Amino acid sequence: MKNEIDSKTLLRAYERIQQDGEQTEQGKFYQGLYAYSDLDGYTLYLQGSGVLLRFGFHNTYHLDYQSEKNKSDFMNKLLSIGKEP
Repeated sequence: MKNEIDSKTLLRAYERIQQDGEQTEQGKFYQGLYAYSDLDGYTLYLQGSGVLLRFGFHNTYHLDYQSEKNKSDFMNKLLSIGKEP
């Protein structure tokens, strides 16, 4: 799974969701994904389509998901948002 997601694309998607997303109790919500961070801001979270992505130090991340379909749907949303101008 290492290097499956480009960290720049992931960070662009996170920032887009933070800028254009609607505030909810769970975090900002934009195009099917939630984005939020821990209290100290060192770990970023992206969540949606049954997937939780944790992004932290040294551009490392971990994906939690139940099925490949969930992962595929999540990745498509993430890449689409990350490529927006």
